[in-house]
Amino acid sequence: MQSYALGAVLPGLLNVSGRGWWSMLVPPPRWSVDDIPDLSGKVIIVTGGNANIGRETVKALLVHNAKVYLGARNERKARAVIETLKSEIGHEAVFLKLDLATLRSVKSAADEFLSKENKLDVLVNNAASQYPPVDQLTSEGHDLQFGTNVLGHFYFTQLLLLATAKASPDGKARVVHVASVGHEFVNGVDLADTPKRRTLHPTTLYFQSKFGNVLVAKEFHRRYADQGLVSCSLHPGNLRFDTERHPSLIIRLMSNINPFLPGAQLGAFTQLWAATSPEGVDFGGKYLIPWARMGTAKKETEDPELAKKLWDWLEEQIRKHQD
Repeated sequence: MQSYALGAVLPGLLNVSGRGWWSMLVPPPRWSVDDIPDLSGKVIIVTGGNANIGRETVKALLVHNAKVYLGARNERKARAVIETLKSEIGHEAVFLKLDLATLRSVKSAADEFLSKENKLDVLVNNAASQYPPVDQLTSEGHDLQFGTNVLGHFYFTQLLLLATAKASPDGKARVVHVASVGHEFVNGVDLADTPKRRTLHPTTLYFQSKFGNVLVAKEFHRRYADQGLVSCSLHPGNLRFDTERHPSLIIRLMSNINPFLPGAQLGAFTQLWAATSPEGVDFGGKYLIPWARMGTAKKETEDPELAKKLWDWLEEQIRKHQD
């Protein structure tokens, strides 16, 4: 098993900008799930909807009468969650087989959805690969975190929302990219599987993928806002998580010594706000922070040339691996 020194990640944590640290000290929310309007007739997909904040997002959307597709890789676990939620709240999500680490699966999931629905009101790109060993890659040979969190979601968004946005009653469709304050720890992304990438800590690679999420969200806004697409990104909060899976000693310590970190229910607030609130239709190109507030992403994510470079690379990977 690969091991990592404390020094591999600590410098990035110490050098994070003020916005990064202050995001851990936020006021109580002024918005709640009770403010979600009736979502009858709305069709929504939540990727990674079988666990943590994804599960809480699915639950809240179902309670407010949305038709929710729960996108997940593990069908057994997803169907167990669907049954549990049905018994708890009396509403049932629809399972959608989706493995974001395999472009063929992404295409199959999009085709499956489009065979059943002619519109998609909201796509919540919530799923994430988080802190796997560096040598784990996607089916196409990309870094597992970047390939899942950025490339897979990028392809899924292109296949679905651009085809269905104008079918929504208001001519708008929302895509909510769940990023992280971790994007502040890095200044860009390493796109290729190079020897340099393999020396990076899994935490750094995760932060790079979250930087990529913010870039992509802003570029979708630049390119498609005039076609009815409302694209935003967000930091869901610094939350309790499964620290046993995390390769960094410092991150495990930070989580374990802070009993006040909120859980998944509060962590779902900001993406639910973006996905459902009436004002959310004006969130295109924005970056949101806990709990349901407007924020500011790292300034480098505003660079259109950097976004174009990433966009072009993503499209190249898709062309390269299409049948």
